[in-house]
Order: sequence, then structure tokens, then C-alpha cells
Amino acid sequence: MSAGSHASPGPEGEPGRGRLRRGTAALAGRLRGWRLGTPLVLLTCGALLVTSAANSGGTDLRPGRYTDLASLVGQENREYEALQARVTELGDDVEQLTTQVGSGEARKVRSRVERLKDPAGLRPRTGPGVTITLSDAPEEVINSTTRDLNLLVVHQQDIQAVANALWKGGAEAMTIQGERVITTTGIKCEGNAVMLQGVAYAQPYVVSAVGNPAALEAAVAQDDYLAGYRVAAAVPDISVGWEMETEERLEAPAYEGLTDLQYAEPLG
Repeated sequence: MSAGSHASPGPEGEPGRGRLRRGTAALAGRLRGWRLGTPLVLLTCGALLVTSAANSGGTDLRPGRYTDLASLVGQENREYEALQARVTELGDDVEQLTTQVGSGEARKVRSRVERLKDPAGLRPRTGPGVTITLSDAPEEVINSTTRDLNLLVVHQQDIQAVANALWKGGAEAMTIQGERVITTTGIKCEGNAVMLQGVAYAQPYVVSAVGNPAALEAAVAQDDYLAGYRVAAAVPDISVGWEMETEERLEAPAYEGLTDLQYAEPLG
């Protein structure tokens, strides 16, 4: 055995102590990693808890599944029963109405409806009558007159006066601008045009009435308002248009617009 075999090795030659130092350094590094990682994990968990609390709004994010399912089934059953009851009720109504369709009362109502379609304007009418045409004064008169311009144009009240006189004379059917006039027809000025049943029309305005021509002409001649209009038509610097013709055959088409009544309701 050599004497040098038990000598203490130097720093380069001390394998046992080198391994011990390296192991200690690794352990210290792992401890430092835990010290840094643990707060990060805790912060992450805290953030998740805050997010869950905000999303739940104070309620359980995982409510009792079976309790909610039972409530939902109960609600659906109640809605189904209500709908089933409504179906039964409507079925009874249909059966009752079906029975009444062929009854004598129903036939009377349908017969009355058919009779009222003609006077209501829902049937076309053809026959003799008169046509009255109203128009604004000629351009040269409008550009040269010193009169009030309102006297030189046709207004809604002029058309209304013609229609009223013709109804008074026994008109059986009437059209304005070729559109059938019924009891709900509105005539309204809109700028330089006249609105009839929601549609704007420019002059000249043509009013035709089916009926006895002599009676219609007599009613127009006796109307005071139209007498004043005809006087204005004869004044050279007014010259609003007026023309009345007797017609051997006029055609008044059936009214095809809306028949629903529209009206205002008070607030409150």
C-alpha cells in the first residue's frame, strides 16, 4: 500500500466533496423555484375564485340538476295542459260554427251581405250619367292676373261640392279620377295636388256619376257653392275650368281598396 494513497485530494481531485457541493446547489435552486412559484399559483387561484364569484352573481354555478329538471318538467306540463284546453275550446267553436254555416240565420246574413255590396261600392255599375271636369286656370291667366292665386286653382272643397251635389241628385255610383268613391273616401289637398284615398292626383279632376242625367244636372244647377264656382269660371282673369257633359254610358268599377275602418282613440 503506498503512502500517498491516503493523502487528501486537492480541489481538483476531491470527487466526494464536489458532488456534495453540486447537490447542495441544486437543492437551493429548487427551493428558490418553489418560493417564486407558490405565490404565482396562489394568485392564479385567487383570480379564478374572483371570476367565478362575479359570473355566478352570488348563486351556485352548479345548481341541483335534478331539482331544476323537475321544475322545468312541471312548468312544461302546465303549459301543455293549458294549450290542450285551448285546443279543445277552439275545436268546440269550430264545430259550433260549422253547424251554423248551413243554418237559416247564416243564410240570411250572407244574403244581406250580398245585397249591401252594391250600395257599398263593392260591385261595378254601368249606366248613363254625367261627367264634370274641374281644372286650374290656364298658365297665361295665372301669370298675368292680379287676382288672389287661390281663386285660380281647384281646391278640395270644390271637388267635395261636386260630389255632394251629385249624391244629392241620386247618383248610384261615382268615380273621381276613375277611382270608385265610397262612404269612407277622403278628399284632401296636398300641395298642388289632391289626395284621394291616399293617392295624389294632379288636375284636371274628373268626377263621373252613374244615374239619371236630368236629375244629376238639376242638383248641380241648384247648388249655391257650385253656382259661385261657375261664376268665377266665367270671369276672364280667373277662368278656372268647368265642364259638364251628359254621358250615355259610364262604367264605375268596384272599389278594391281597404274596407277596414281606421279611427283615432283618445290617450289615457
